[in-house]
Amino acid sequence: MSNASGSQDSTKAVLHGEDLGHGNSPAAWTCVFIMLIGALVSCIAFVIANSPIFWAGIVIIAIGLIVGWVMRRAGYGVGGSKLNNTH
Repeated sequence: MSNASGSQDSTKAVLHGEDLGHGNSPAAWTCVFIMLIGALVSCIAFVIANSPIFWAGIVIIAIGLIVGWVMRRAGYGVGGSKLNNTH
């Protein structure tokens, strides 16, 4: 008899006590801050019906993603080399 409730595969164990971190890092915060600015620009442009500024806000959002990715690769992400306290 199969379990129809969606039982998990034995190879994918879920560790509920494990700390996920939730992206608390300089890379994540910078990414979100830049993306929020882009969203604000796009929202204001939408309200005033200005297409070029709207698309500029979308570009700012994409730049935020790129900056976050670059910072993570540079060691500023969760568990990154630049954040280790080795004093």
